[in-house]
Amino acid sequence: MEHITLLLAIVIVTALVFDFTNGFHDTANAMATTISTGALKPKTAVAMSAALNLVGAFLSVEVAKTISSGIVTESGITPEVIFAALVGAILWNLLTWLIGLPSSSSHALMGGLIGATVASVGVSGVNGGTVVTKVLIPAIAAPLVAGLAAFLASRLTYKIGKNADEKATAKGYRSGQIASAGLVSLAHGTNDAQKTMGIITLALVAGGVLSPGSNPPLWVILSAGLAIAMGTYLGGWRIIRTMGKGLTDLQPQQGFAAQTSAASVILASSNLGFSLSTTHSCSGAVMGAGLGRKGGVVRWSTATRMFVAWGLTLPAAGLVAAGSEFVTKQGGWGVAVVAAFLIGACAAIWLVSRRQVVDHTNVNEADADAEPAGVVTAAIAAVSPPPVGTPAQDLKTTISAPAPAADSEPPQPATV
Repeated sequence: MEHITLLLAIVIVTALVFDFTNGFHDTANAMATTISTGALKPKTAVAMSAALNLVGAFLSVEVAKTISSGIVTESGITPEVIFAALVGAILWNLLTWLIGLPSSSSHALMGGLIGATVASVGVSGVNGGTVVTKVLIPAIAAPLVAGLAAFLASRLTYKIGKNADEKATAKGYRSGQIASAGLVSLAHGTNDAQKTMGIITLALVAGGVLSPGSNPPLWVILSAGLAIAMGTYLGGWRIIRTMGKGLTDLQPQQGFAAQTSAASVILASSNLGFSLSTTHSCSGAVMGAGLGRKGGVVRWSTATRMFVAWGLTLPAAGLVAAGSEFVTKQGGWGVAVVAAFLIGACAAIWLVSRRQVVDHTNVNEADADAEPAGVVTAAIAAVSPPPVGTPAQDLKTTISAPAPAADSEPPQPATV
């Protein structure tokens, strides 16, 4: 600790700020479905998630080692590079939070790190093989695997419980949701808190405080765990609304299936050292669970905006980080300019967010901009079997509307 310079201290504080934004940005991953189905009250849910995120931070350091010594080469990386990377990641997190899109904090961090490294030492400073095998492939595979698992799990739960009392099973699944949400929170702390540990460790290596290949010190693990826990408790209510209500409508059975599937994927990837996006895993699981119920649908316009954000995360954070690196390498005044820019941009985003406040009191309210049922949604609902016990007359009315009489007049066009 005695060798930490002012610049290195700024980098560490900025990394913890990123960790804080990571916490409230990703709260939805663990708790959106639990809140939307009413299994837990909003404030209780985020408090539980925060505590388990802190515990999860102490369970493993495999992902931290991937970040600190796998994605970029440690030689030639300076604290200024890491500071610039964090600027890109923080701003992307805040922008996507502002518009309520669940993008990947992990990919924002890695995109920032790659962009700043390329701007500083060139493409040779990036380990392309590690980026492909431990970042890009998991980014594509995670939502697909989690989505398929959640789809099959949802189908299985409905098949097993088709003759059971609906109220009794809903109560049981809500209890299961609480347990599975806790598992996702634990997995999130195990995976995402380590990314900040890895970036701080990389900064300490770049500053000469630690030798290359070192594991994160205990104080780094503790501070990263506390930062992500505090951010989680704050609650990213805008993204919780999107995940819980804007993407699909989930019943307790589906929520349980989605969370269990996502937690399994995240914990497996953490054990293998894959820097997986918990957002991709949980979003894929929610969509899979949404399609797993007969008659259930996904709001594809919302999903499309989310996919676009996923695709832009790496390059957008990388470009901001590269520009920040160009300024910071000019010297102390450059670092001060970038720091002032970061603070000003964060303040501006927060002020804009106050125009339409989303918090624990209105998180389950329908979004005014939510997608209405469109052609695909209506078609899927029309051909899906109704819930067990639907009267035959209601079934006939639901599936088909009476055809117009042959001699009825067509509607007249409106006059402008």
